[in-house]
Amino acid sequence: MGKLELVQTLKKDPCRLWNVAWHPRGDVLASCGEDKAIRIWTKDLTGKWSNKVVLADGHKRTIRQVAWSPCGNYLASASFDATVCIWDKKGGEFECNATLEGHENEVKSVAWSKSGHYLATCSRDKSVWVWEVAEEDEYDCAAVLNAHSQDVKKVLFHPNKDILASASYDNTIKLFRDDPNDGDWVCCSTLTGHESTVWSISFDTDGKRLASCSDDKTVKIWKAYPPGNPEGVPIENNEPTWKCICTLSGYHSRTIYDISWCPLTSLIATACGDDAIRIFKEDETSDCNAPTFSMICTLEKAHTQDVNCVMWNPVVPGLLASCSDDGEIKIYSYKE
Repeated sequence: MGKLELVQTLKKDPCRLWNVAWHPRGDVLASCGEDKAIRIWTKDLTGKWSNKVVLADGHKRTIRQVAWSPCGNYLASASFDATVCIWDKKGGEFECNATLEGHENEVKSVAWSKSGHYLATCSRDKSVWVWEVAEEDEYDCAAVLNAHSQDVKKVLFHPNKDILASASYDNTIKLFRDDPNDGDWVCCSTLTGHESTVWSISFDTDGKRLASCSDDKTVKIWKAYPPGNPEGVPIENNEPTWKCICTLSGYHSRTIYDISWCPLTSLIATACGDDAIRIFKEDETSDCNAPTFSMICTLEKAHTQDVNCVMWNPVVPGLLASCSDDGEIKIYSYKE
């Protein structure tokens, strides 16, 4: 069994924090929440994380999520005011140089594609929008996808391809891609199996597997099988078929709000409404088509209220950031 050691607690105003996001370099952390502001955290000369930048003039309501572009030059923020802001430091300081409008209700999530060519957003209005990054500071709507029947909670791009995944209140996960024949974005897969709201999703390093977490208190691991594979999975329109190969149940006592699959260590972290953070590891002897995972760490009372977000650092193995309804950001280091 391993353990999570607290590195630092970053305190702020006592209001709910929704999301934290590591910069691709791993040396900067962005956070957002109910106070309508984005905070940028960096290490000072003593090695402590401190907040030197507050972006407070972009949104009129709660900011639900922030996401750095793959190049690290842009930060996107999704808000309950139905807009998305794009921030950059071209002038030396962070400024909002683009505001994306179109959603009818709260924007719940925002994500960049690996290529940096696309930006995706989703909303309570049940839609997923794909934006094409055009010329500097210009974002054109490439698609409005109405495949979900309920509030869409999360969007996430594949780590290597321009394939988009979305998770919804309708209990499903959907995958979208750009159809090369006509240039339209199409729903190419629907993943069913959860019995309640799917709150979050996370790809593994190469994007061949996807982890999801839900209000049904389970984590599911999905695997993509190529058309014509020997496992006998049906071929549908020559598309890869995603199959649930593992369900982790009995570990969480309340809703699982977030999940993060570490690209460096392959550890899976979950954020739960029971105030705990849990770490799972794939068993070395498990079958690749029916893997087993063991819970190797449970940190009870990681926060004093619901844990809303967990995110592994992309550069430093084992470094984990979390945030909560208690208004605190915590940075942990996982040790075996």
